[in-house]
Amino acid sequence: MTNTQATDATVDLELVKMIDAVLAEHRATRPRSAPITRDIELWSRLDQLGLVRLSGSERSGGSGAGWHEAAELISAAVRHGVRAPLAEHDVLACWLLEAVGAPVDEVARTVCILDVAGTATAVPWASTADRIVVVWPDGADYLMADVDRTDLRITPGANLIGEPRDTVTADIAALSGRAVSAELVTQLRRKCALVRAIQVCAALDSILELSVEFAAARNQFGRPLSKFQAIQHLISDIAAEAALARAATEAALAAAVASDWSASSLGFLVAVARSCAGHATSVAVRNGHQIFGAIGSTVEHRLHEYTRAALAWRSEYGSVRHWDEEVTRAALVAGASGLWSLIAD
Repeated sequence: MTNTQATDATVDLELVKMIDAVLAEHRATRPRSAPITRDIELWSRLDQLGLVRLSGSERSGGSGAGWHEAAELISAAVRHGVRAPLAEHDVLACWLLEAVGAPVDEVARTVCILDVAGTATAVPWASTADRIVVVWPDGADYLMADVDRTDLRITPGANLIGEPRDTVTADIAALSGRAVSAELVTQLRRKCALVRAIQVCAALDSILELSVEFAAARNQFGRPLSKFQAIQHLISDIAAEAALARAATEAALAAAVASDWSASSLGFLVAVARSCAGHATSVAVRNGHQIFGAIGSTVEHRLHEYTRAALAWRSEYGSVRHWDEEVTRAALVAGASGLWSLIAD
C-alpha cells in the first residue's frame, strides 16, 4: 500500500514499476496550480494500460488483479500527487456492479449511499463521473441503480484539497433498482473506509520522506537540522505514528483479502486502522510543519499537498471520533475475556 507494499510477494514488481513511472510522468507534466478535476487524457491512458479497472474480473473487462495491486495504485497516486477517482471507480462502484451481476462498461463511475430522502453528501467525484452507482435503503435491505450523472441533481462541493465532494439528490421513487443485501452494503462501507486509510498512510509516508530529506539538506547554525535533537524527536514521532497506522491498515487489508471481506473481526480491524491513521495524521501534520517552518505552507512546496490531503481523507467515511468509538464499542462487547482474542485474531 506504500513503497513497502511492493515487497509483498503477491504484487507484480513490474506492475508496480509501471504504475510509478506512468504517474510520475503525469505529475511532471501537470501544472501544480491546475484545478482538480478528472483528467480525461490521464484516465484514457490508465484505461489503455488496464489500470482503471485493475481489480475488476477479466470476464467483465477488468485486469483481474487483487486488492494488494489496487492498494499500490491508490498509494502511488497519493505519492505523486495525482488526484483521480481510481478507487471510487474500480474497487467501489464497479465492484458493486459486478457483485450484483450488473453490466459494467468503460465509463467513469463513483458510488454513494443515499438516505431515505434520496440525498447523499460529500460524494467523491460525482460532478466529474459519467455514471453514479446509487444505493438506498429499502426496508431491511437496499436497492441499487447505475444512473447517468445527468439524471441526478448534483450540487458541487470540494474537500480540503479541492477534490470534488458533491451533494447528490435522486428521485428514488423513479429509479428502477436491483436488490442489494445489507451485508453487501456493510462490505461497501468497510471498503470505502479502508481506501481512505490506505490513502492517509501513503500521505504520512510522503510527509516522513520529505521531512527526512529536508532535515538532512537544510543547515542551521552551521550544521544540518537533522543533527538537532529536537528535530530528531519530531521525525521519529512521525515515523512511529506512520508505521503504526500502516501496520494497522495492512492488517485490516490482509484479513479482508484472506477472508473475501467476511472475517468476523473485520469491522474492528478497519476501525483500528482508521483510528490509528487519524491520530497519526495529527502528529505527522504538526511535526512536519514544525520541521519545515513557513516554507512548508507555501504553494511552491509539496509538503502541504500531503498534510492537507491526510487531514481531508481522515475525516471522510467517518470521523476520527467515530472510529475511536467503534474501537471502544467492539472492545466493550468483547469484554475482558474476549478482548485479547479480538486483538490477536
